[in-house]
Amino acid sequence: MPDRPLSLESKVAALRRPDAYPGQPDTVEAVETHMSWVFLTREHAFKLKKPVRYDGLDFSTLATRRLFCNEELRLNRRLTASVYLDVVALRRDAVGALRIGTAGTVVEWLVMMRRLPADLMLDRLLAQGKQHADQIRPVAMQLAAFYRSLRPAVTDSAIYLERLRRDIDECERRLCDPELAVDVEDARSLCAQLRSVLRERPELFAARVQAGKIIEGHGDLRPEHICLETPPAIIDCLEFSQELRTLDIADELGFLGLECERLGAPQLGRVLLDVYGELTGDIPGLALIDYYQAFRACIRAGLAIAHLKEARYRDSPKWPLRARHYLRLAGEHLQRCAVWLQRRAQPSSS
Repeated sequence: MPDRPLSLESKVAALRRPDAYPGQPDTVEAVETHMSWVFLTREHAFKLKKPVRYDGLDFSTLATRRLFCNEELRLNRRLTASVYLDVVALRRDAVGALRIGTAGTVVEWLVMMRRLPADLMLDRLLAQGKQHADQIRPVAMQLAAFYRSLRPAVTDSAIYLERLRRDIDECERRLCDPELAVDVEDARSLCAQLRSVLRERPELFAARVQAGKIIEGHGDLRPEHICLETPPAIIDCLEFSQELRTLDIADELGFLGLECERLGAPQLGRVLLDVYGELTGDIPGLALIDYYQAFRACIRAGLAIAHLKEARYRDSPKWPLRARHYLRLAGEHLQRCAVWLQRRAQPSSS
């Protein structure tokens, strides 16, 4: 049979069948995400990257998908080696059947993982109101050890400040797209306030660079990427962009705190930062944390509203609502940041 390109649909259809897997599991559950398909058996998860291309992301060829599967394995093993098992090939055999294995022509690459217990994922526990502060302590301890193992990724404060300015400009451009349902005046005001702090208080960020706190971290630290088993499993590191996963430790931890706050548990973010500070001696300061949380909230608002550009999301009320929620959080954190900065500026009474 001559080789010919296979559609994503044909690969997904094959991977829905138990006979495509070693050992032929009893059942296969398929879950679609924005950039991938995940196939769940009783014991394992297999992630297939969609052949997509966006700004800053290119999974359009088999070679690039293999590259980023290997990067996903490498990067996630830094935090959770027991979950990320291998990169495996989906192959077409002599009669045209598609199976994961060692015989036949490679038609796709997948990341093979240990399946995590869904009832221990932090986002699910937050949705059920079952989380408590003690559960986040082991996560903070694991992250503190992870960050201590990393070398500084940026040592020039001017480069770091320019990167933040560029990210704010790009966020404003996305939020102010006339095709999307966002309060443009509000978005412009928030982005202007973010730029104003960078301009007026650059020493806050320069100090972080000089202290070696800008590292190549996880890059997408959200509750849905944390499993509260023992020890915790922290998964789904952002594999496709070194730039996007290069950030301030305070920014990354603040982002997880922001996401917990959005899901109704702001106290978890406070515990996370307190435990990290106790273990490392790194106390970023409340003004900086609130600034980063406002910054991330604006970026997440832009990513949420951008879903309306895709036909299947265009009529969904979910994404405009989420974008507005993020913008509201951004405003609240910027107000708190301004209060902390004002207090720092006031001379102490003798």
